[in-house]
Amino acid sequence: MKCFSCGHDNPPGQKFCGECGSRLEAVCPSCQSKNPPGQKFCGECGAPLGGAPRPAPAPAAAPPAAQAAPAPAERFASPQSYTPKHLAEKILSSRSAVEGERKQVSVMFTDVSGFTAMSERLDPEEVHGIMDRVFEIVLAAVHRFEGTINQFLGDGVMALFGAPIAHEDHAHRALGAALAIQRDLQPVRDDVRRLHGVEFRLRIGINTGLVVVGAIGRDLRMDYTAVGDTTNLASRMLNVAQPGQTVCTPATHRLTAGFFEFEDLGEFTVKGKSEPVRGWTVVRERRGRTRLEVSRERGLTPLLGRGEELEALGLAYARAVEGHGAVLMLVGDAGVGKSRLLFEFLHRLDGGSHVELEASCLSYGRAIAYHPVAGLVRRYLGLPDGAGDDDVRAAARVRLHGLGIADDESVTLLAHFLGVEAPAELLTRLGAQVKERTHALLRDVFLRASQRRPLVLVVENIHWVDPSSEEFFGPFIDALFGHPILLLLSSRPDFSMTTWPRERVEMLSIEGLGREQAADMARALLGSEEVAPQLIEVLVAKSEGNPLYVEEILRQLQETGGAVVVDGEARLSRADISVPETVHDIIASRVDRVEEPLKQTIQGAAVVGRQFPAPLVARVLTLEEPRVVDDLRRLQRFDFVFPVSMPVYAFKHALTQEVVYTGLLERRRRTYHAIVGTALEEEHPGRLEEVAELLAHHFGRSAEHGKAVDYALLAGEKSQRRWANAEALTYFEAALKRLDAMPDSEGNRRRRIDAVLKQAEVKFALGRHAEELSALEELQALVEASADPPRRAAWYYWAGFLRSLTGASAEVSIDYCQKAVAIAEAEGLDELRAYAQACLAHVYLVAGNLEGGLAAGEAALATFEARGNPWWACRTIWALQPLATGAGDWGRGLAVCRRALEHATATNDQRLKIVGHVRLAGTEVQRGDPAACLRACETALALSPAPFDAALIKAVRAYGRVKSGDIDTGLAELGEAVAWFERAQLLYTSAVFGLWLADAHLRRGESAPAAELAQRALAVTRERGYRHVEGMTCRVLGEALLERDAASAGRHLDDAARVLEAVGARNELARTWAAQGRLCAAAGDSAGARQRLTRALQTFEALGTLDEIARTSAVLEALR
Repeated sequence: MKCFSCGHDNPPGQKFCGECGSRLEAVCPSCQSKNPPGQKFCGECGAPLGGAPRPAPAPAAAPPAAQAAPAPAERFASPQSYTPKHLAEKILSSRSAVEGERKQVSVMFTDVSGFTAMSERLDPEEVHGIMDRVFEIVLAAVHRFEGTINQFLGDGVMALFGAPIAHEDHAHRALGAALAIQRDLQPVRDDVRRLHGVEFRLRIGINTGLVVVGAIGRDLRMDYTAVGDTTNLASRMLNVAQPGQTVCTPATHRLTAGFFEFEDLGEFTVKGKSEPVRGWTVVRERRGRTRLEVSRERGLTPLLGRGEELEALGLAYARAVEGHGAVLMLVGDAGVGKSRLLFEFLHRLDGGSHVELEASCLSYGRAIAYHPVAGLVRRYLGLPDGAGDDDVRAAARVRLHGLGIADDESVTLLAHFLGVEAPAELLTRLGAQVKERTHALLRDVFLRASQRRPLVLVVENIHWVDPSSEEFFGPFIDALFGHPILLLLSSRPDFSMTTWPRERVEMLSIEGLGREQAADMARALLGSEEVAPQLIEVLVAKSEGNPLYVEEILRQLQETGGAVVVDGEARLSRADISVPETVHDIIASRVDRVEEPLKQTIQGAAVVGRQFPAPLVARVLTLEEPRVVDDLRRLQRFDFVFPVSMPVYAFKHALTQEVVYTGLLERRRRTYHAIVGTALEEEHPGRLEEVAELLAHHFGRSAEHGKAVDYALLAGEKSQRRWANAEALTYFEAALKRLDAMPDSEGNRRRRIDAVLKQAEVKFALGRHAEELSALEELQALVEASADPPRRAAWYYWAGFLRSLTGASAEVSIDYCQKAVAIAEAEGLDELRAYAQACLAHVYLVAGNLEGGLAAGEAALATFEARGNPWWACRTIWALQPLATGAGDWGRGLAVCRRALEHATATNDQRLKIVGHVRLAGTEVQRGDPAACLRACETALALSPAPFDAALIKAVRAYGRVKSGDIDTGLAELGEAVAWFERAQLLYTSAVFGLWLADAHLRRGESAPAAELAQRALAVTRERGYRHVEGMTCRVLGEALLERDAASAGRHLDDAARVLEAVGARNELARTWAAQGRLCAAAGDSAGARQRLTRALQTFEALGTLDEIARTSAVLEALR
């Protein structure tokens, strides 16, 4: 007899089920009453229990009420009344473990096709009886696969698989239950057709996704909240299904494709979804055809089949210790065994022959600048966790002195790199060169250390590397060759070495295991001498050779009794063994199987991080520390964690931490993160910047909005001081995003202003000018209403400066910068006034006020140089150089370029060197020495400039090529440069380079494209108020029209002379006179031509404009 509760087939004569212990009862097919075992006829209605039911009375016309769905019978009113005892016990035993968690589940909806039509034809009592039978069958099938009925929905149900009882194969179970329901309903279909002449079919829809499971009461009721459209899409699949079909979504199909045979139904337009959704109907189960996909290696299992890889590592080590240097990157999918291989290789080395330093990148660590590099350095210095500032300085001093680096500045820089505050005077003096000096120092430390004993540096998970560490490793990889250093990296296949010297990095691909290695792993883990072929087939088919997959399958089989050892042979204990489909489900189901206290502890640990001190976990969970330590020891026995150095533990695999963490409800995560953040604050009094990134991480995920913003700003400033611009911007953007959800208070307004102003420097360095200007303009009303004088001044000079670069009206930009200067002067803020004056000099340059710009720039430069601020001194020079060259003062332009290069050399700042050389090149090309220009450009390009600076250099180099006679090459490159700066929305710069491009066309005899470019530039310059560039444009346009439209050419040249004389652009004015002379010559006015050309030549000679002296002299000679 089949058990009604669990579906187990029992021998005849038993009164209770041998599987679950429930009383065995026969269900009457006619009235659905339960009868004791052994009866042949129903004690309620007399129908035969083994055969056809007694005919029902002829149906009467259905009253209107029959059209509504009948309510379920009393026995379906409470989950406790219809849930089998053994399943209820499982649910209640796991009740606390699943309370308030996010779960991956499979959701099933059922309904009767044509139910309304059937209700109209049949008597309500008959409909009630049919649906009672249907619900009994559905309940039996759902419970057989350990699903739960969440709701009765009139003529159908909603069922969950994977909650409250966790199953790694919940999708498999949902489809198995669906097939069982359709199969077991066949007698009902036959009876309804025979007795009532009605076709009876059930439709089923299934989807897999996240739900939030709430509290489970003693009556087994479970609250849930759908996440996203998990339940909605399951319901939509029900509507897609034809009568008698079970249709599932791509999410369910993807997890069960190896278990079942499907028919692809194609795509459907589904309400609530913007894109069509594909559906599959389940045809039948395919036992034994599974494919397990997992993604992370687990523990120190036996190393198998890695002889070739170990040999490659050994050869690289040999090359390194001989002084040649080597870089080896282990590349493979998650779980393929990269960490295990590295462990084995390092374990086999003679530990006394080298120094071994290890670090790892973090999945959330891309916002933590230099995380792996700092890890290597801390290990080299021998610093324990929690070392204070004095300990760091002392360790840095000892190590550096031992390496022959005895200067105090290097000690300070190394300590600063590790989070110790450096003197403000040093940081101000070094400016942006802090990064370059630190990078050079770190390289020097590793290179010198390797001369004492070979270094083996290990950095795992390099695919999660932060941008600053990635920037450091590129040159370091180049530098280590010729030194006894072996750099070992591990990465997933999708990592791209965009900035590293690829030819220096040897790639070692880590592949999966073969059949024999899988069998060897089974022998080791199951403790057997042999492995049955059937078990090997399961391992190979499911794991696809991934060692982690093999290990997790074996652990799962071992823990669930799916594999046993008989007479020394490991074999499957049952043929229909269910194997987990994903690593996520494997880990989640293993965590759910541990008792609640352990689960609570591992959840708290997951919030703290990959490594976690036991006392901090105890604080998070408000538990006694001895209890937590005991829990961690037990979790260690379960292979979830391992001790690092007491009291610090770590997760064996990062993915375990991720899975546990994502299972926590958001509100609990926020609470835990706040506790961790508070603990960090208390552990680092007066040293908060040391852990600024961690504080930003934890409070950023808490409900403490104010601290989240404050620590994001602190971490952003810390990253900015280290020139880690990408990380700094991440923190500033996080602060602004959090502020969007905070009340509009005075304090929050100041925070918002600070965030936008602090990120201005970062976005300027990244070339995101228009984006930052937009953010500043959104704050204008807030700044003017709420900001104190320093914040107002900073807003005005940044807004004015960026407006001038992106094409705004020059008058407004000047007004903004002048307001900033006035505020700073009124408040007695000298350095702030210098910042504003430097920006004003840039704005005057754009507006064509050369004299005013030179005055403002010289004043700012004097302040910055007096206060030892080389970065802003050079930025001011970047305005002074084009102002001086615009005025035709080549000597002054060259002099300020030399000063910029002196600052760059003194600070060893890479970017200051690059920009210094390109500014020098710009002066030389306009002075008429293209050879000197090209030399300076090549020097700048050799220093590996960032994209913005590279585009600037290439534009100047292109004009240098034009002037040196290589017009074709220069013209093509200038065209690219103009397009680049137009895309960057830098209108002033693109207008200047556009005139250079027009001049290139004129030198090639192409007046039409030159005129077109000049016409376009003229409209922009007049609209924006670029007076100096307007005069240049009129001169170029006049030259372009000399031969085609003399009258128009004359007007434009007259305009040019008037504007250029007004702004004091003597060299451009002389070029205009020379063009007017050529126009006179073409009109036959030789005297007028000689007069204008002579005046031009005298000016060129006075200024020292080399190329124009030769060109003008040649024209004059032709007139004689």
